[in-house]
Amino acid sequence: MAILDLIEFPDESGREIVHRVPEYGSGEFTLGSQLVVRESQAAIFFRDGKALDVFGPGRHTLSTNNIPILSGLLGIAFGGRSPFRAEVYFVTMRELIDLKWGTPQPILFRDTDLGMVRLRAYGTYSMRVADPQLFVNRIVGQQGAYEASQIEEYLRGTIVQELTTLLGELMKSVLDLPSQFNTIASATRASVADDFSSLGLELRGFQVISITPPEEVQQFIDQRSSMGALGDMGRYTQFQTAQAIRDAANNEGAAAGAQGAGIGAGLGMGLGMTMAEQMREALRGGQQAPPTPAAAPATGVQFCSRCGQQNPAGAKFCQNCGNQLAPATIVCAKCGTENPAGAKFCQNCGNQLASG
Repeated sequence: MAILDLIEFPDESGREIVHRVPEYGSGEFTLGSQLVVRESQAAIFFRDGKALDVFGPGRHTLSTNNIPILSGLLGIAFGGRSPFRAEVYFVTMRELIDLKWGTPQPILFRDTDLGMVRLRAYGTYSMRVADPQLFVNRIVGQQGAYEASQIEEYLRGTIVQELTTLLGELMKSVLDLPSQFNTIASATRASVADDFSSLGLELRGFQVISITPPEEVQQFIDQRSSMGALGDMGRYTQFQTAQAIRDAANNEGAAAGAQGAGIGAGLGMGLGMTMAEQMREALRGGQQAPPTPAAAPATGVQFCSRCGQQNPAGAKFCQNCGNQLAPATIVCAKCGTENPAGAKFCQNCGNQLASG
């Protein structure tokens, strides 16, 4: 039969919010047992299953029904155990700092600039036990030891729920969120304060560290900011092309160098053609230039040497400018062979050709 004369609990781990003495079941406290409570603790004395008193820091003398002589006589009828049982719950009153909260999954929001976006948020908070007796009765119950990690998940869910509601009311664009972190943190702290208080807890501090969209949305925002810095889409395209050429030129290694040279040359040609076309447009001043004469096909058409107009085969004058056209071909009267315009003798039989 254990009789406790000195009751104390020095918490060396720093993880327990509540610790019961004795940890397993109740104990027999004699008349005059000494209860030692440290500065960072409060102690709740339970007897006959009820919380009778809360003790602050210092040394306290307990008065119970467990008088040694009476306990020995009554213990015979109760199997050697005194029917007057008691236990003490030590509750840490220090502030628990650097507790984490965060969204387990991205939350969908409507954004005025980006449309629908999913956001993740996380931060820290601190708390302390404000009402030890309420906390033990509502949360700890019959457990011999209770750590902060056992209630963190519940508190995290409460915080995320309130934060989601506030973001839905306050958020316009994810681009404006960093300037609103203090407002969001203050509003969330005020919103969840009552939930903490109903458990005997006090929310002491609350911080929003980050509210961010997924990685692919962040990349889109980076590209958009780059376009804004460059001014327009044409310059942005040229900028990307120049970067690709530079990367290809800096590529090291034999195989990589050869491949990079090919890519660089191709991109360089593409960039050169694009810039040349832009220069031609600028020189023309927006006016459409006459079509460039192309090589005439073997039969069917012929082009004017003055304006480049396409004319039917056999026409003697240009239908656009009236310039005299050279015959496309000269047919030999003797063998019927077609000879190039201007030829004097047939390339097949040597017959002198008519000048037309």
